[in-house]
Amino acid sequence: MHQIHYRSCSLCEAMCGLQIELKDGSIQGFKGDPDDKFSRGHICPKGPELKSLYEDPDRIKLPLKRTKSGWESVSWVDALSDIANQIVKIQSEFGDDSVAIYNGNPTVHNYGSMLLGQRFASRLKTKNNFSATSVDQLPHQLLSYLMFGHQLLVPIPDIDHTDFFLILGGNPFASNGSLMSVPDVKKRLKAIQDRGGKYVVVDPRKSETAAHANEHLFIKPGTDAYFLLAVLHFLFEKQLIKPNQLIRNEDLKALENITKDYSPERVSKITGVAKETIERITFEFANAPSAVCYGRVGVSTQEFGAICQWLINVINLVTGNLDKRGGAMFTLPAVDLVGEGSVMRSSPGSFNSYQSRVRKLPEFSEELPVAALAEEILTEGEGKIRALFTSAGNPVLSTPNGTKLDKALASLDFMVSIDFYLNETTKHANYILPPTSALEHDHYDLIFNVFAVRNTVRYNQPLFSPEPGMLHDWEIFSDLTKRLELTRAGKELPKDIIKTKLTPASIIDHALKSGPYGNKGKPGGEMSLDLVKNNPHGIDLGPLKPSFPDRLYTKDKKIQLFPNILKEDLPRLRRKFTEWEELTSDNSHFLLIGRRHLRSNNSWMHNLPKLMTGKPRCTIMIHPDDASTLGILNEEEVIVESSVGKIQIPVEITEELMKGVVSIPHGFGHNRVGTNQKVAKEFSGVSINDLTDDQTIDEFSGNAAFSGIKVSIKKQTA
Repeated sequence: MHQIHYRSCSLCEAMCGLQIELKDGSIQGFKGDPDDKFSRGHICPKGPELKSLYEDPDRIKLPLKRTKSGWESVSWVDALSDIANQIVKIQSEFGDDSVAIYNGNPTVHNYGSMLLGQRFASRLKTKNNFSATSVDQLPHQLLSYLMFGHQLLVPIPDIDHTDFFLILGGNPFASNGSLMSVPDVKKRLKAIQDRGGKYVVVDPRKSETAAHANEHLFIKPGTDAYFLLAVLHFLFEKQLIKPNQLIRNEDLKALENITKDYSPERVSKITGVAKETIERITFEFANAPSAVCYGRVGVSTQEFGAICQWLINVINLVTGNLDKRGGAMFTLPAVDLVGEGSVMRSSPGSFNSYQSRVRKLPEFSEELPVAALAEEILTEGEGKIRALFTSAGNPVLSTPNGTKLDKALASLDFMVSIDFYLNETTKHANYILPPTSALEHDHYDLIFNVFAVRNTVRYNQPLFSPEPGMLHDWEIFSDLTKRLELTRAGKELPKDIIKTKLTPASIIDHALKSGPYGNKGKPGGEMSLDLVKNNPHGIDLGPLKPSFPDRLYTKDKKIQLFPNILKEDLPRLRRKFTEWEELTSDNSHFLLIGRRHLRSNNSWMHNLPKLMTGKPRCTIMIHPDDASTLGILNEEEVIVESSVGKIQIPVEITEELMKGVVSIPHGFGHNRVGTNQKVAKEFSGVSINDLTDDQTIDEFSGNAAFSGIKVSIKKQTA
């Protein structure tokens, strides 16, 4: 029997439509869905590997329990009941906060896990919530909360209509966009050039995106905030600021005073970007018919990540490009997570309402920075973390100072991992609870529709039925939530899986009907889950449209141009600038940055064979002049050392890197014992996070500061 199945890919943020051909229940081929108006037939190498993920022989399908003699299969009921008893026992003795949760990046690619996982987390009643947010986009969400009143009111580049696109620390050719869900990004960027516009990339590395840009500017890692301040300095100096009724004049004046100390001439000396270039780029940006400034991981994950995202928002705002066609705009998704009155409205956010126990790092939206996780486990005393849940995450490879966290996880009293791989993190668990894979469950993109460059909606139905005995992650969370409640109440636990009438699909159906395109959202609205199901190529809801002040959620309906709490961080910014000015040339140390590849956005994709083909990717990139000074050759193994660790890695000599800067990719390091991912182990590489320091963070937000880590490089001794 021949069949065609349509769905969107859930392996990155782009939501590309897929056309999957089946014959007699077996996948015969993958294509991009030409009828998907959002992705327009585009597909990248990751999409077809959903098949490899589904068929992976290393994938765990039934619960495993770690015993003295090794891993043993157990029943779901026995595993879930024992977990509930262990958690209640630990919390009864040591308090609610003795149990912690970590949610990995793939969580947001799975709406069932998000919806029912949040419910489970709330029932645990712990303040020790951690996620990949604080090694990634936390500054974006924090500044959206502080400036616009909601953490998910994130400005999205209107890439299809802009005339000037300024990209800092982002590589959308590799990421398919990030906090800018944008399939077919290469053609969309080329379209800017074809219509007479341009895009400029500011990055310490000439990335895949930068190689095709109109212009690429090298910048010293960690100095982006000063570059942005110099842009604002020039805008004020040349009176290129545009009036806006949504900002206060006193805030604008205070901002101008701050920028006076950061002239392009002064800033050029520490950033490496020439004064004339800063001024020219600023003038072109301000005078373009439409323009947008966008910064991603490279600027978020540095010492002033929050200030960088603030300044990016400010530049878009004062040039008249915020909430404007071709500028930075805001989505109106079918399931609205932002609007007041929405049945699915998420928390607007919170900041520093409590702190971590050891280092007093601030919470954001009821999560603590993951840079604090290891110390919260290892530091004795009241409030010490003794048990941990991880869901779809591998923080040993993806968070700073992985060696320290590895040690911390080994010391836990109890650990549970909801994951279908035995990896560098889950090997420490007492139980591994495997969920179904993407092709075995339905899916609705709750989060990435919020970040999309065009309003769109699509629902994915499962392609395959799960094998007997398998559970979806939302079923795991739902059952475990109920068992916790029963155990706390001293009631007997059921001998079967606890079913629930509340399913992710039923929640979404209600949200669609009640949302901005449903019958309660506007007259004649008809949006529903049935409607979306009956449109397998998705439904185009139109381009982004101006939405302020209606969609602004500050108390006074004004944009907080200069949040008062952010002013507290400016002395630190000034001190660091003085340090940069006084820094003398140091040929013995380099500034380390990360990088990602189109085929391996995350560590969990490294067990998919076709994504690991091609030349080895786990190398340290270095400029030819630096390699010559060190006397090292291409492909030679070198020792790289930081303040917390050292690794051995082959060299890749390339002019892509700024002098004095080196780059190692994210997500490798599959050489630890006790794992079971055969392909990943074959391409093990080394982990950049054995060099990054959990004590080095953006002190204001608590976000990890990966970009610009100081390292030394030396040849191996014989």
